Amino acid sequence: MLYAAYQAHADALAPVRLMAEAARGWFAHPWPVVGGHPVVRSLAAACELLSRAGMSHHPPAFGLRETMVGGRTVAIHEEAVHRHPFCTLLHFRKDIQIEQPRVLVVAPLSGHFPTLLRGTVEALLPDHDVYITDWINARNVPLLHGRFDLDDYIDLVIDDLHVVGAGAHVIAVCQPSVPVLAAVSIMAAAGNPAAPASMVLMGGPIDTRANPTAVSRFGESHSLDWFERHVISPVPARYPGAFRRVYPGFLQLIGFVSMNLDRHVSAHTELFRNLVRGDGESARATKAFYDEYLSVMDLPADFYLQTMACVFHDHALAAGRFVSRGRQVEPAAIAKTALLCVEGENDDICAPGQTKAALELCSGIPGSRKAHHLQPRVGHYGVFNGRRWREEIFPKVRDFIRANG
Repeated sequence: MLYAAYQAHADALAPVRLMAEAARGWFAHPWPVVGGHPVVRSLAAACELLSRAGMSHHPPAFGLRETMVGGRTVAIHEEAVHRHPFCTLLHFRKDIQIEQPRVLVVAPLSGHFPTLLRGTVEALLPDHDVYITDWINARNVPLLHGRFDLDDYIDLVIDDLHVVGAGAHVIAVCQPSVPVLAAVSIMAAAGNPAAPASMVLMGGPIDTRANPTAVSRFGESHSLDWFERHVISPVPARYPGAFRRVYPGFLQLIGFVSMNLDRHVSAHTELFRNLVRGDGESARATKAFYDEYLSVMDLPADFYLQTMACVFHDHALAAGRFVSRGRQVEPAAIAKTALLCVEGENDDICAPGQTKAALELCSGIPGSRKAHHLQPRVGHYGVFNGRRWREEIFPKVRDFIRANG
């Protein structure tokens, strides 16, 4: 019912957006005399904002076509090297024969597409052989492929590490910090030769009790039954994944926007002003961000509910009670994989301390091979994207990988 109501609203808004885009083109035309008038420019800007209202459910392109290696421009080719109904392992293959550390970037299975980590991958490319988990919108996965839960996620990480090969490095951004730490723990306990040489956990909820946020408090204060009744919905019949139970991406986005509503309103007010002033460069930057931010995907309900139970209710990993398919998850079993935890000072989703908790859990790793970095003046998004990621955080990640290759 919830998804159907949203779809009806989106369908009703679609022709309005099309008409607004047509009107924008008319008002933006350089008509004689009135073409540059402030009122006309304001009308064009208003129509553009209206035409952009709403969400997209299609994955944006990574668009990473080249990088610099040793002062030389090298072409990049995206290759699918492992396919799963819910995820494609994507390899950014370089047009050059060179030995570089292999890095698996595990993107969040959240309301946003993995392209949200475009800046993360872009920074890694010059010095690393990069792979990423390219998650598929659950509403496009037919029911015949069955369910997908947190245990499936852990198994998928293990499979992908086998594909990338022994001696690789893994970077988990936000939510996958838990399944990645679980996967590496299971691999270590089994003596799996494909266990990574190093593991970087960035802004992840390893132990939400360490420094609760509005997100973790909300998760803890509501029962699984409440989440199942209020946020889980079947996919409408028109999509390939018809009738699959999902946590719709539009709901997660609404939650994130409501946490920082003033910031988003201010950003769109400034976008309107830049469009009226003709400041195309500033307007393009804002539009590029929201083109990505407003592209949403649905999560499999089983994965979402199991994650809520394990991470926010039971704190199973931090409390030593996490069992996956009969396998006890013991971070203390990790001895050969180095660990770096990265946090943002102003992170209001995974606050400082939540990711750092992994250092104590991984007691089998020598102190010389464990590190923690708290980045001043960045929030959640800034941990893996933006200027401070490129200039301050990434160099520490790069050096850690090099030191533990």
